[in-house]
Formats: sequence, C-alpha cells, structure tokens
Amino acid sequence: MKRVIAAIAAVLCLLLMVQPASAKSYAGKKVLYIDSYHQGYGWSDGIEKGVRQGFEGTGVELKVYRMDTKRNPSDEFLKESALKAKAEIEAFKPDVVIAADDNAAKAVILPFYKDSSLPFVFCGLNWDAGRYGFPTKNITGMLEVAPVKELLEQLKPYAKGNRLGILAADVETNHTEAAAYKKTLGLQFEEYFYKNVDDLKKGFLELQGKVDMILIDSDGGLYNNAAEELKAFFTANTKIPTGTCYDFIAPYAFMGFTKLAEEQGMWSAGAALKILDGTAPSAIPVAKNKEGALIINTKIGKTLGAQVPFAMLQSAAKVIE
Repeated sequence: MKRVIAAIAAVLCLLLMVQPASAKSYAGKKVLYIDSYHQGYGWSDGIEKGVRQGFEGTGVELKVYRMDTKRNPSDEFLKESALKAKAEIEAFKPDVVIAADDNAAKAVILPFYKDSSLPFVFCGLNWDAGRYGFPTKNITGMLEVAPVKELLEQLKPYAKGNRLGILAADVETNHTEAAAYKKTLGLQFEEYFYKNVDDLKKGFLELQGKVDMILIDSDGGLYNNAAEELKAFFTANTKIPTGTCYDFIAPYAFMGFTKLAEEQGMWSAGAALKILDGTAPSAIPVAKNKEGALIINTKIGKTLGAQVPFAMLQSAAKVIE
C-alpha cells in the first residue's frame, strides 16, 4: 500500500511540474483528446483517466475521439479514421490537441498539422519521436519507455539462465517495442508474435522450451473476452519466470514492473494547461515516463515453486493472490 501511495504521489508531483501555478479557471478553453485505439484497452483507458484527472476542476471542455485502429489495423481504416479525426478538429476548434500513441501521430499530426499554428501534445510514443520529426514549434509531448531492464533484474534470481523470449500480439506497437529493446537496450531474444488466442498459447509453450525467461508484451486489448481463459492457461502452464511492463497483463505473468498510463495522461494535461497559459509547445521539453509499479502474481509464483521474499511482497504495489 505504501508503494501505491508513493507512486501516486510521484505522478502528482510530475503533474505539478508542468501545470501552471495558479488555480484560475480555463472556462471557454477546449481540448480534444485523440485516442489511437479504443475504450476497453487498458493502456488507452489509463491515459484517458490521467487526462481527465489533469483537467478536473479547471473548466476546460474536453472532448474525446477514438480512432479504434488496434481492432481495425488496415491502412485503409487508418486513413479513414485519421480524416475523421481531422474533421473533428475542424468542427470542435480546440485550443490544444492531445494525441495518444503512434497512429494518431503518424496519420493525423504528421500529415496535417506538423509546424502548423495548432498546438499538439503527444503521449505514448514508443521510445523515440524523431521518426515523426517531433518536437516542432507546435508539438511537444511525453515518450513511452518500458522499464524492461528493471523487470529483468527482478526475474533473473528465479531463472536458470539469461536466455530471453518475448511473447506479443502481432500489432505494430509491439514490433516497434521489440526493435527498441534490441537497438536501445542491446537485448537479444527469441520472439513470437501471435495472431489469436490459440496462437498465443502455442507460442507461449514453444518459447518455454527455448528460453529461461519470457517477457509478455501487450495484447493490444484485443483479447479481453478471453481474459479468464488466459488467466487459467498461464497459471496452469507457466514453467519459467515471466514478466510484463503492462499492469493489465499482470494476471498472466509472474511479475510486473509496469509503466503507469495515468502518468502519460496527467503530464499531457499539465502541458496543455501550460500552453493555454501562453507557453509555446517548443518551450516545454519532451519528457519520458519515470514511474513504475512492482506487481507480484503469487498464483503463478506457486506454479513455479518460486519463493518470493516477504520484504518484496510488502514493497509491491500490488499482489495478485
């Protein structure tokens, strides 16, 4: 519980760093929040929660547009959804736009609004915004960086070796993440990108025969209807230490050292308020997420026969029993 309070306090401190000092009203000011994905995807829901918390009591009129490109991954759908987002911007006439995750960045901001007069705050861009030419005079934001090395340090004492595997849904974000793990972190690993629930199970069982630890990446929020089935599968079939950097994947893994989606949203709301106060986006440095939470799944720990120290259980933000 202490760890949870500390994590929340740290996020609030980050928000205060980018929020204006005054508590004045922003009545009449409008912000559009563009979600690349869909409601019900844990990561997107967390960012939106942070955005709403950041604007609470400010008087800002917040409107949400969801592109739904995780469930509809075709290039044609992405283009159509991007044009709808552009139309939403033109109709709503926001003072600032917050855009979450890569598809909004590459399909909306980059082709239509880069170096325009409309301020944008991005968040959830994996590791590097340079591939989109951000930041610019009208664009700033927060990168999304996974605490993979910290997670692996927690898993290594329970592993027989250092061979690493990655299990992830076959979506663009996960391929980007895997490339960053290699390039930025210098990691080498076996990887399996699954296309459905049966393929997920197949990949997990195969990887366990090849590696000593498995990083379970995001499922893209595509398999929520199979959550109970997957919990039972992972609990019964886990034979080596597994970990994740996503809190909504923690029920499937032995340990989580997770990013806090709310941090992305709260920082973005704070940056938007600064812009509404007259600060240029170019004067707000691009940030990286800093907070993390340790989650321990004792159900899977029992399957592994892992003895987790009591002190570690006490320090965890969450224990799944």
